[in-house]
Amino acid sequence: MKVLISDNLSPEGIEILKSAGFEVVVKTGLKPEELAKEIKGYDGIIIRSGTKLTSELIQAADKLKVIGRAGVGLDNVDLETATKKGIIVMNSPSGNTISTAEHTMALILSLSRNIPQADTSIRKGKWERKKFKGVEIYGKVLGIVGLGRIGREVARRAMGFGMRVIAYDPYLSEETARKLEIELVECFLRKNSRCLNLA
Repeated sequence: MKVLISDNLSPEGIEILKSAGFEVVVKTGLKPEELAKEIKGYDGIIIRSGTKLTSELIQAADKLKVIGRAGVGLDNVDLETATKKGIIVMNSPSGNTISTAEHTMALILSLSRNIPQADTSIRKGKWERKKFKGVEIYGKVLGIVGLGRIGREVARRAMGFGMRVIAYDPYLSEETARKLEIELVECFLRKNSRCLNLA
């Protein structure tokens, strides 16, 4: 099986494919017209965010059986055309869940402790300790919109810091929220004592 990789992929991932017996060709940065010529003869293609598999590109593929997206969304693949041609399209929805949740917590901590501002200040040779004191996140309330994979992982980490988590998710049941120890709410913000509904 011949596989084209059209976006940057880790060497470990490429090696896994090769060791499984696939013939792997890596050609990144192709313009759409170049990809339309290159895609002929491949059984599979692996993309990330850079490659947009439009209807025209998928039509140009004469042997394509599988489109693999090394990432969460599939908004850069024309699913209708792929389905009509019988091409299987798959992604890796949990691939970056933990990294994203950890990055979210890093940003929350950076904001609460004024880390970017303090870093800039100290690089300028200043020592403004009191100015960048910040606040603890312990005991604070974190509001999350959407408790999918990433939202749940952020909630777990926030609770590990002793935060109270509230969330809005129209698809999550009260029972599931209770199990996660998260309070479901209809809105986060109030203006003139009126709830600004998130729905």
